[in-house]
Amino acid sequence: MCKCLEISRSTYYYEAASPCDETKLDQEISSIFHDNRDVYEIRKIKRVLNQSGKTVSRRKIVGIMKKLGLVSKYTVAQFKPQKTNCNEDPIKNKLNRKFDNQELYAVIVSDLTYVRVNYKWNYICIIVDLFNREIIGYSAGQHKDAQLVYDAFATVHTEIRNIQMFHTDIGSQFKNQLIDEMLSVFHIQRSLSMKGCPYDNAVAEATFKVFKTEFVCGRNFDDLEQLKVELADYVHWFNNIRIHGSLNYLTPTQFKLQTL
Repeated sequence: MCKCLEISRSTYYYEAASPCDETKLDQEISSIFHDNRDVYEIRKIKRVLNQSGKTVSRRKIVGIMKKLGLVSKYTVAQFKPQKTNCNEDPIKNKLNRKFDNQELYAVIVSDLTYVRVNYKWNYICIIVDLFNREIIGYSAGQHKDAQLVYDAFATVHTEIRNIQMFHTDIGSQFKNQLIDEMLSVFHIQRSLSMKGCPYDNAVAEATFKVFKTEFVCGRNFDDLEQLKVELADYVHWFNNIRIHGSLNYLTPTQFKLQTL
């Protein structure tokens, strides 16, 4: 009959679906989620709805959960790296992996990492002195940019001119006009790791591994102010209380006092 009338079969079988009561469905999904200790994910919520005679797509459940702000305890937030243009600056690796036996403020290294603040990504920059692995500068902010690095330099408790070399990877946060001008003013040499070689900045990488494990891992700070306060407290502990195996189990402060 459809062929004779030259209409599609889908048109013949089409039935207007009665509008779904979104409010009632929202309440039911919320109830299922909270009644089960906030651990049920999409598949389990869909199964519970099916058991009560309701057919709801997973896409629909996802939309409702996002709207209601329902996040399962099994959902782990993952950081997605920002795509930035690789710095192709001709500056060489002047440090050349000579991490040990450096003088005070002869070489400082730096890197960035990310942390959750009110379930959004914020960033931390720390500056480490190779002399005693002390964190001499740090900053936290909402953006992964040159200003974050500049703010870390602002917390350094020494005359900036005492610093002889600044070594980092080739990220655009470290090699840009703002940082270049600051280093030029204070006559600080620049050293960059080779592209795609984290071993050229091994001390910064190792320090951040410790930092992530002890301070960042599993944390979600309420706001940026809380992050800054707790970061300052951690840096004080790291420099003055925490013993370091690489320093013969002395704190960075003790090592500096015994050496100088």
